[in-house]
Amino acid sequence: MSNHASASISRMPNPGEFVPELAEVSAALFRATGNRSVPRTTINLVHLRAGQIVHNTYLTILNTSFLRKAGESEERITSVASWQDAPYFTPAERAALALVEATLQPAPHGRERVTDEVYAEAARHYDEKALATLTVAIGQINFFIALAVIGKPQPVESLADQQWD
Repeated sequence: MSNHASASISRMPNPGEFVPELAEVSAALFRATGNRSVPRTTINLVHLRAGQIVHNTYLTILNTSFLRKAGESEERITSVASWQDAPYFTPAERAALALVEATLQPAPHGRERVTDEVYAEAARHYDEKALATLTVAIGQINFFIALAVIGKPQPVESLADQQWD
């Protein structure tokens, strides 16, 4: 018999209890990426891909849930992991997914992570404000990656759910 569902997997208590400014930082990052220059769906796709890249269940479940609640199809959600050959994404979404991958994955030997080609493709689809917002959205998920992979909070479908126990 297994008690997987009820067993706690959180490694550390809620960091917000010790660093109360975390709530302000989180809210500010959400506001900064919510200026509508980049669709929230695109940001959630980018955040889901980031969670997949770092192999973090908390981030993948949370962002999958956000996308479902926004009405995204299971085909689009499921194929984020293999977006390069999936027919479900717009050219702008593809550019955003390529940008987060380039940012998070190790660069090939002797090359930059974000090449001029990756940047130029993103710049083709996003104006200066949107590209700055997308960059902040990638920084936002990087901020939460540290909390997620170190603290290993309980996977949740909503930020309102208890994620640290």
